[in-house]
Amino acid sequence: MGVGFVSAAAGSAGVSLRPATCAKSSLFGSSLGHRQGIRAVRSSVRMTATAESTTSKSTSVKDLFIPEDQVASKREEAESLYKIHITEVDYQWVHVLSEGWASPVKGFMREDEYVQVLHFNSIRQEDGTVTNMSVPIVLAINDDDKAEIEKTGKVALRSPSGEVIAIMRNCEIFWHNKEERAARSFGVTDGRHPYIDEIYSGGDWLVGGDLEVFDRIRYEDGLDDYRLTPAELQAEFEKRGADTVFVFQLRNPIHNGHALLMTSCREHLLEMGYKNPILLVHQIGGKVKADDIPLKERIMQNQAVLEEGVLDPKTTIVGIFPSPMLYGGPTEVQWHAKARMNAGCEYYIVGRDPAGMKHPNGERDLYDPWHGKKVRACTF
Repeated sequence: MGVGFVSAAAGSAGVSLRPATCAKSSLFGSSLGHRQGIRAVRSSVRMTATAESTTSKSTSVKDLFIPEDQVASKREEAESLYKIHITEVDYQWVHVLSEGWASPVKGFMREDEYVQVLHFNSIRQEDGTVTNMSVPIVLAINDDDKAEIEKTGKVALRSPSGEVIAIMRNCEIFWHNKEERAARSFGVTDGRHPYIDEIYSGGDWLVGGDLEVFDRIRYEDGLDDYRLTPAELQAEFEKRGADTVFVFQLRNPIHNGHALLMTSCREHLLEMGYKNPILLVHQIGGKVKADDIPLKERIMQNQAVLEEGVLDPKTTIVGIFPSPMLYGGPTEVQWHAKARMNAGCEYYIVGRDPAGMKHPNGERDLYDPWHGKKVRACTF
């Protein structure tokens, strides 16, 4: 199943399952409060559609939460198991997995899944179907962890704060070739890249298995109400009477170019015949670079945009996507779109240099700024 995409060129946009033809326009240096500036250039943006999305409007996803009637017995079991403390980023991946964003993946990846993701950006399921999956979701461990887990094939996971949050069963342990993982995922092996630094600081082994999570992950930071699960988002889309959903992924505040993309996309979807397209403004909620703007400030700014009427609160949902930021460019764009498909989104906005960053040497962009659009257009 495909997902539609919206491509952008310096403030231009298109909606398509295939590469869109876009007219260029620019909108720089003005405040979001100056709505007339946005309206003034809207007419100069040309968008084309080459096909309708074939994605189901109600995507079935499987979460990994333990049924309520089994929680007590499995907590007792967890107390008897070897326990490992996971990192902040690992905790965020547990969050992603538990709610079904990576469905049909059922836990941290075993070697067969890992190799397919690393080399094919996809996973072949038991029934023969192939699912797009471009980023490895793996758990690194050390030699002591390996020795203990091999005794039972099971392990309990502790959060960074020490709480037992999950059990992983039927574990498989395999070598963590860090340089290969970095090279295949990012095209570079420079440890100054923020996520490559995470990889290099991890253990020399990877462990995969079936994940069973006790409770929904909460951060108690005043933002949990924005962290809607895929199932909750689908229910909200239905409640609002959506006949299609388009999504804009962000790790920054909304600026005028973003607002232009989103409002123009909605207008084009209406021209295509949709009656009530709903927009999901989805901020990355996991770990980001130190120089990125903190999540709370981003959410507050997004809410202000709705309150000012730049985006219509009746047709816009502001939410938080729990994934950490990888800064993986076109490879990561596939993951961002695939996860939102699991929430029922049908169109995905792609701008310039999505999920990109400067090369660690600071001399150039790490990725071609338009390859994210091209990859998204070709991805199944």
